[in-house]
Amino acid sequence: MSGRLAILASGRGSNLQAILDAIADGSLGAGIVGVFSDRPDAAALQRVAGPLRWSADAKSFPDRAGFDAALADAVDALRPDWVVCAGYMRILGAPFVERFRGRLLNIHPSLLPKYRGLRTHARALAAGDAEHGASVHFVVPELDAGTVIAQARIPIEPGDTPESLAHRLLPREHALYLAVLRLAAAGRLAERDGHVVLDGQPIFSPLLLDSTGKLLPVPTEPK
Repeated sequence: MSGRLAILASGRGSNLQAILDAIADGSLGAGIVGVFSDRPDAAALQRVAGPLRWSADAKSFPDRAGFDAALADAVDALRPDWVVCAGYMRILGAPFVERFRGRLLNIHPSLLPKYRGLRTHARALAAGDAEHGASVHFVVPELDAGTVIAQARIPIEPGDTPESLAHRLLPREHALYLAVLRLAAAGRLAERDGHVVLDGQPIFSPLLLDSTGKLLPVPTEPK
């Protein structure tokens, strides 16, 4: 089992709450060893007990590297199996990423490699896309460029706005992250040579979340 999770969060913590709920109801065999934030007033911190909270104002550090080093030391001290970005809004520097490489996950609200960065819902609408979605990926130093593990897709409907699209996608984001974390916590997920490795075998395209919240079968050969 590989179920010790360190959560990085900057905002309200909806993905964190979904993880907490799944742990509580037994559908995720994991435990949270700490919640870490660059914003001491982040609502996400209030979702866990005081001893599990770590925060520091990133602006109080002389540079990005100093904050990242303090964050990395705090995370590493708790010996997590996985470091899970759940609405963490700061770009992690290369030294942090390399320290936890292969066990550092992020969820991004687009069908990567489309729409890295911000304003993904508006950009999908502006492009006239027929569908939108979310991706869970391994984190690398380049923004939103790591190997994609799994995706959830939703249709874009007539009259959608960025707000309505985000609202419809959010529960699918939660289900997607939980599905990937179940694999991770069970020791079934890894990264090797730029490929996702599931049950010891590389996979060559992202897993897809079905309507029941389960990941679809994995292709066994490269396309």
